[in-house]
Amino acid sequence: MIFFESHIHSNHNRGSIEVICGSMFSGKTEELIRRLKRAKIAKQRVEIFKPLIDTRYSESKVVSHDNNAIPSTPIGSPQNILLMAEDVDVIGIDEAQFFDETLVEVCTTLAKRGYRVIIAGLDMDFRGQPFGAMPALMAIADDVTKEHAICVRCGAPAYVSHRLVNEGKQVLLGEKDAYEPICRCCFNNL
Repeated sequence: MIFFESHIHSNHNRGSIEVICGSMFSGKTEELIRRLKRAKIAKQRVEIFKPLIDTRYSESKVVSHDNNAIPSTPIGSPQNILLMAEDVDVIGIDEAQFFDETLVEVCTTLAKRGYRVIIAGLDMDFRGQPFGAMPALMAIADDVTKEHAICVRCGAPAYVSHRLVNEGKQVLLGEKDAYEPICRCCFNNL
């Protein structure tokens, strides 16, 4: 019994990195919020961060497309997480594709310190290219979950967030007015 309890305790303090990825409207943020709420139910201390630029639904909350929300701390740089994440067990990071490559080092450092780090973000941009730090985060993650929206054109699992507006910049905040989830076949036909 004593061995079992100490085994549980040592596992509780083991850091990890979990990545939730996929196209827009696939439920990434919803899954992030679900995992963080479960951690709170388990009496774990949780802190969530999001990029300063993401003000689509709220400046101070992470909000899913279904309007499920959780309080968050907006930050300009991944380095801020290292300064602000104290006295917590679980760290959530939403819209990770908007952060620079230093996010990979920050998440690795946090996991080494024993934190459970849960990251959500787009794995590809509107061109179907890997987006930001997400490919590197997926490579170092202990667990990767790829969520799929439904292609609005044919009903197959969506592959990419197709941009509906004529704007060439990689980063363009938008919703259903600017993006639609489509499958690989429909994407290739465009």
